[in-house]
Amino acid sequence: MDLESVGEHAGELEEAGELAEHVRRRSFFLDDAAAWLNRTTNDDRVVELVRRVRRSLPGDPDFGDPLSTAGEGGPQAAARAADRLMGDRSAASREVSLGALQVWQALTQRVSRAPGTAEATLVFTDLVGFSTWSLQSGDDATLTLLRRVSQAVEPPLLDAGGRIVKRMGDGLMAVFRNPLVAVAAVLQAQEAIATVEVNGHTPRMRVGIHTGRPQRLADDWLGVDVNIAARVMERAIKGGIVVSGPTLERIAPEDLAELGVVAKRARRQVLAPKTTGVPADLMMYRLKVVDRETPAEG
Repeated sequence: MDLESVGEHAGELEEAGELAEHVRRRSFFLDDAAAWLNRTTNDDRVVELVRRVRRSLPGDPDFGDPLSTAGEGGPQAAARAADRLMGDRSAASREVSLGALQVWQALTQRVSRAPGTAEATLVFTDLVGFSTWSLQSGDDATLTLLRRVSQAVEPPLLDAGGRIVKRMGDGLMAVFRNPLVAVAAVLQAQEAIATVEVNGHTPRMRVGIHTGRPQRLADDWLGVDVNIAARVMERAIKGGIVVSGPTLERIAPEDLAELGVVAKRARRQVLAPKTTGVPADLMMYRLKVVDRETPAEG
């Protein structure tokens, strides 16, 4: 081997050594950066700071729990996937990621910093005596009835701008922004269901309507006012429409008259159990359709 070759190899070794040193320094830098990032993202003070920032962002500041990610929207699906991938639930990096999804959810659903606190009118429906009838009629007839009821009831609600939150077997829960619109839509739904018939059976639908400030979480609505609306529906034991006092207060008498209905105080039957889960002073009213062709008395 001549001196020139030795020099070339020496130069190559020197370059290799410099490269190795560069890699070593870079590795140390990355290790240090990773260690710093790990310390920072798991620092309780940093986590709390990020959580405080999330409270000032649009949307649900607690976004990320099973209730808020139960919907079918993009943010909810992304949050469910992120929750499986990010094992440390107390890390700042997780809070930052959920904060971004929280804002995404707020933008896609057009919710404010306090979602669900806006006034809304809730509608609950179900069919009177459905369980007994379905047990006697069998699965095929039951499924046919449910499909026809859905085809009759849901279009009037949706056409009026209502949103069907969930379907619950023989009933549903819907939400409206305007109580008068909700009542008008329900009256149309009641007329439509009167045309449904399966094996000689025409179902009777009962409806409860209540206006309040339910809490919106993902694609669902929760809270005291939701429970009250369900209890109001239960007062319509034999079918028909029952509205709460807060709903009736927001509808002018002339508007009710225009719809062809009157409101009568719903009194509890003597032997009927007391309605639980509602304020003691909550008034309920049955809506009765009046015959416009009949002249007024007196």
